[in-house]
Amino acid sequence: MSQDAHLREEPVARTELLRGHFLHVVRDTVRLPSGQEATREYVLHPGAVMVIGLLDDGRVIVERQFRHPMRSVIVEFPAGKLDAGEGSLACARRELREETGYSATEWAFAGRLAPTIAYSDEIIDIWFARGLVAGPRQLDEGEFLDVFSATPEEVLGWCRDGSIIDCKTLVGALWLQNVLSGAWTLDWSGAMPPQVAR
Repeated sequence: MSQDAHLREEPVARTELLRGHFLHVVRDTVRLPSGQEATREYVLHPGAVMVIGLLDDGRVIVERQFRHPMRSVIVEFPAGKLDAGEGSLACARRELREETGYSATEWAFAGRLAPTIAYSDEIIDIWFARGLVAGPRQLDEGEFLDVFSATPEEVLGWCRDGSIIDCKTLVGALWLQNVLSGAWTLDWSGAMPPQVAR
């Protein structure tokens, strides 16, 4: 937007710092609005999805997974990163099936979030799924997690008391609360709005 010109930084050069199995870290040299140059180090990310699975009895699908950087088991909604060339909905369907064993007959795109804007370009698309049918899980090699169901009230309580600290799940709980109250509506066609399509 033209009114943001006084805030924008223009990229000048890029240096690759790390290309690992999971992380790709770069250092960009940028020109500041003042004309001076500065550096920005951040993680390049292919994008991800999070799925809020609604069971017929009103409960939602949740996971418990050990997250090494936190040295703790974290409660979160099912989620995962996009594979190369994979669409957002295809990734949501795959991740739900692989991690939980569930498939869904209906999907609704809710929105997106940028969880770590200071040091990564990651965007997470938020999907709701209903008409869930249980099946076998297909966990990746080396992936260990517990899948369980909880009431929305339990999830919101865990957000409030600090049992849930994962930012995407906190945002998902906000969406869940507003959708269930009728404050926010979903389009269950399974399509992403044009302005946010990847």
